[in-house]
Amino acid sequence: MSLEAELIRVGLRLFARSPDRAEMTIAERRAQMRGYAKRVPKPPKETTITVLPLGTIPAIRVVRPRSRSDRFVLFLHGGGYSTGSFDLYRHILWRFADAACAQILAVDYRLAPEHPFPAALDDGLAAWQALLAQGADARRVAFLGDSAGGGLAFALALRAREQNLPLPAAIIALSPWTDLAVTGASTSPAARDPMLRTRDVVSLAHQYLAGADARNPYASPLYGDLRGLPPSLLQVGSDEILRDDAVRMAANLNSAGSPATLEIWPRMPHVWHAFAPILPEARRAIARIGEFAREWLSLARLSR
Repeated sequence: MSLEAELIRVGLRLFARSPDRAEMTIAERRAQMRGYAKRVPKPPKETTITVLPLGTIPAIRVVRPRSRSDRFVLFLHGGGYSTGSFDLYRHILWRFADAACAQILAVDYRLAPEHPFPAALDDGLAAWQALLAQGADARRVAFLGDSAGGGLAFALALRAREQNLPLPAAIIALSPWTDLAVTGASTSPAARDPMLRTRDVVSLAHQYLAGADARNPYASPLYGDLRGLPPSLLQVGSDEILRDDAVRMAANLNSAGSPATLEIWPRMPHVWHAFAPILPEARRAIARIGEFAREWLSLARLSR
């Protein structure tokens, strides 16, 4: 592990244990995230970012010189379904676009508690339908999400299958939250996660579910019928609270005959990809994501 990673772990641990953070309201956390979004590094000049709603759903399109006009990545951000926006991810969305040689379409779905389950899923489905209606070939599209967005990517595939919509060529999930019942062994209070705490995850699940069944597959895809889903890549850190959400999801996918590749990165924090400007492991993980996306989107192109 790099020195940069060790320093980030220390900083995250101090941040997570801050008494002020523990008592923050949703509104305060959102304000904090907006502050972070203003400070993330700007993309290189060759990056084009356009506000491009998908139907009625707010979205942005991120394009790099390497982005192919016929390849898309539908991106679903994390934030426990209650915070986050595509603005917070601009510093890595261009990296995804570069690595995948694709256009990134980042969706700004509605957030809980004002808009509980299934609002985020409904918005994701509407965005997918709009992208298809615009002429995108599903065989040239990948779903990509981190944390809550990673679970949402799988849930969206399940909902699309239910409605007889085309499925994407691939799904890529980074530190995915796939079990809102929070039953994974890695969610133990003794977990060494430097960033997340189990009680916070439980609280976020309650806010999003608003009384819905935590094992509903459209909220927790871990409990779904995973047959027929496209190939997937799951990346997770070894010390994460959500490690077993990824481990069990990958096992269930493979058992259902849906090929899944699981990568457990030693001692990486939750969604370490966000530290790409300073973290070598983040840049390597993004390169791997691009490799996976290019492989499956190319196979889709060749299979026409």
